Amino acid sequence: MTPPLAVDIDGTLTDEHRAVYPPVLTVLREWDAPVVVATGKALPYPVALCEFAGIERTVVAENGGVAFVHATDDLLFVGDREAAQRVVDEYVAAGHELGWGSHDLINRWRETEVAVSREAPLEPLQRIAADHGLEVVDTGFAYHVKSPEVSKGRALEAVAERLGRDPDEFVAVGDSINDVSTFEVAGRSYAVANADEPARETADVVVDGEYGEGFLDAVERIRG
Repeated sequence: MTPPLAVDIDGTLTDEHRAVYPPVLTVLREWDAPVVVATGKALPYPVALCEFAGIERTVVAENGGVAFVHATDDLLFVGDREAAQRVVDEYVAAGHELGWGSHDLINRWRETEVAVSREAPLEPLQRIAADHGLEVVDTGFAYHVKSPEVSKGRALEAVAERLGRDPDEFVAVGDSINDVSTFEVAGRSYAVANADEPARETADVVVDGEYGEGFLDAVERIRG
């Protein structure tokens, strides 16, 4: 029996240039169980991926800050965008930039956190966030200012409950520190070869393939 799947996007369903690796779309579309696309990106991105993959829009976004469950039409929010905004406002007032240009399309649709470019200095951002009771997570693609209680794993638990599933039924595939909480609640977890050290240490299995090819390697093992 095919288990439900929780899968990251960047670094897991993409190539090294962050373009979606085409073969993964067919795998997602043909997966004979619920698929939860879980990402650090804002909600429109995983929803769009689901639309183009031809699967139900069941997603976790913003590192667990937002989730949508197609089957129950539930839209869930955790976290505090206003608190995160106060952190980055203070960061900018100190002379730093978020790094996304004047229109900031990276944060335009975020509702529970704020992302900062990894080209910006990290230490002052972490210090200001800590002063506000928030944390900064480096996903390898951006710095995310968010509430400490927000995680992909907790969001997956909420989604699984609405799907009538136990989180332990899920298999998870990812590449980053923000996937660690997903790995911890899923029954089985796979890190692609390009994964960062926290993800590699937490995953049950580290596959040989990188990026989208690594996801396909994990699928072969899951279907084994």
